[in-house]
Amino acid sequence: MRALAVLLLSVAGLAFAADEPAVVTLPNSNPIVTFRFVFRTGAAADPKSKEGAAALTAAMLSEGGTKELTYKQVIEKMFPMAASVNSQVDKEMTTFSGSTHRDNLEAYYKVFRSMVLDPGWRPEDFERVRQDAINYLKVSLRGSNDEELGKEVLYDQIYQGTRYGHENVGTISALEKMTIADLQAFYKTHYTQRNLIIGLAGGFPVGFADRVKKDFEGKMAVGVKEDLEPLDVKKIEGRQVTMVEKQTRSVAYSIGFPIDVRRGDPDFLALLVTEAYLGQHRNSTGLLYQRMRELRGLNYGDYVYIEYFPQGMYRFEPAPNLGRISQIFQIWIRPVEPPTAEFALRLAMFELDKLVNKGLDEESFERTRSFLQKYTNLLMKTNDAELGYLIDSKYYGIPDYRSYVQNGLAKLTLADVNRAIKKHLQTENLDIVVVAQGCEALKKKLVNGEPSPMTYNSPKPEEVMAEDKTVASYPLKIKEDNVKIVPVDEVFQ
Repeated sequence: MRALAVLLLSVAGLAFAADEPAVVTLPNSNPIVTFRFVFRTGAAADPKSKEGAAALTAAMLSEGGTKELTYKQVIEKMFPMAASVNSQVDKEMTTFSGSTHRDNLEAYYKVFRSMVLDPGWRPEDFERVRQDAINYLKVSLRGSNDEELGKEVLYDQIYQGTRYGHENVGTISALEKMTIADLQAFYKTHYTQRNLIIGLAGGFPVGFADRVKKDFEGKMAVGVKEDLEPLDVKKIEGRQVTMVEKQTRSVAYSIGFPIDVRRGDPDFLALLVTEAYLGQHRNSTGLLYQRMRELRGLNYGDYVYIEYFPQGMYRFEPAPNLGRISQIFQIWIRPVEPPTAEFALRLAMFELDKLVNKGLDEESFERTRSFLQKYTNLLMKTNDAELGYLIDSKYYGIPDYRSYVQNGLAKLTLADVNRAIKKHLQTENLDIVVVAQGCEALKKKLVNGEPSPMTYNSPKPEEVMAEDKTVASYPLKIKEDNVKIVPVDEVFQ
C-alpha cells in the first residue's frame, strides 16, 4: 500500500498542472478513515486591505453551517460519530481535515462534502467566526501568549511588504471591515479544482476515492492556475530589533533571517541536521537547550527552526501542510527573567557565532544524523500525519518524506553540513523581536555595549564561569537607530 502512495507522488508535477483535483491516497486496514483536503491557497492570497479573508473563509466552512444545515445541526450530526471537521490556514495551504470510523463513512462524508462544497454563508456564523478571529489576535496572541506573539511578529518583520507580511488570521482593522461578500469572492476564486488536493487514508472502500473526486469535480470550477511569484524579501541590514511593549513578567526573544532553502533543495538536509544539533523543538539534547537551560537555568527551553512551526507551546512535532516557498532560520528563546535577559541574548548569539565559525565535529554530526534517521519515523506515527506528509511531498516535488530524509541522510557528509552552515547561516544581518515590559530600559542595555555579567544562586563549574565572562562582553552590535519599540496594542492592527 505504501508503494501505491509513493507512485502517486511520482507524478506530482503533472498533478499540479492538471485541470482537476489531485488525489493522494494511503489505503490500509485501519478502520478509521482520515480526510485531508488541501487547497493550495491561503493567507498569501489575501487581497490588499482584506488581510484575513483566507482564514475567515476557511472558518466559515469548518465552523459554520451548510445550505441545508445550521451549524448547530452540523454539530448534532457529527456528535454520534465522535467526529468533526477542522481547518488550518497558512500562507499557501488551507487544509480541511477530519476522521471517522468506516462504519460511519457515508454519513460523515455527506456532511464533510456539504461543508466544503455548499457552505451556508449565514450572517450569524460570519459574525461569530469574525469575532473569534479578532479575539484571537487581541486576547490570545497579544494578551496571553508572549512566545507565539514574538514568533509571529518576527515573521511579519522579515516579510513586511510581501504577501507573507501579515499574520495568517489577518489584521484587526481588515477583519472589522470584512463582509460575507468578500469571503464568497475569495471562495469562488481560490476554491477550485486546480488548487485542490484530495487526501484519504485508512480502510475506505475500493472506488471511494474516485467517487469523491467526481463529486468535487462536479461542483467546483476548474479555476485559473495560480503561479506564485518569488517573494521580494527585503535585505536585512545589521541587527534590527523590534521590541513589543506589554505588561509581562518575563522577556521572550525570537531571532531570525530568511534562508533560500526548503525541502528538495540540495542543502535542506544539511540544515535539518544543523537545526537538530542546535536545538530541535522540545528536544533537550540540543546545544542551546544544554548551554542555556541545563548549564545555566536561564529558561524553560531554547529551540531552532528552518521551517514554520506555529503553536510551539502546544505541539511536540511539526504539523503537516504548512508548505511555503520561503522559509526563515529562527531561534526561539523561551521567556527569561528580566535580570538575565541581556545575557541570554548574548549567549544565544555567541553560540550561533561559534557554530558558523567552527561548524560541527564528526561526533556531533554522526550523533545528530542518527537521531534524525530514527526521529523521522516518529513523525509518521498516525495515518493523519503520514497522509499530511505525503501531500507535502507532492507540494515540494520530492519522494515521500521518510525516504527523502533517511536516504538523503545516509549520503550526507560532515563536509556537506559545514559547507551549508557557512553558506546559509550568519549573525550579522538579522531581526530580533523582544516581548517585554520596560522596553526602553532594556533597549539602553542592548545598545550601550557594556558587559552584562551573570550571577547564580548556586556555584557553577569553573569552565562555565570562565565562559560567562566571555559571553558577558560579547558584542551585540545593536545600533540605537535599529531599535524600535511598539506598543502591543498596535501589533496586528
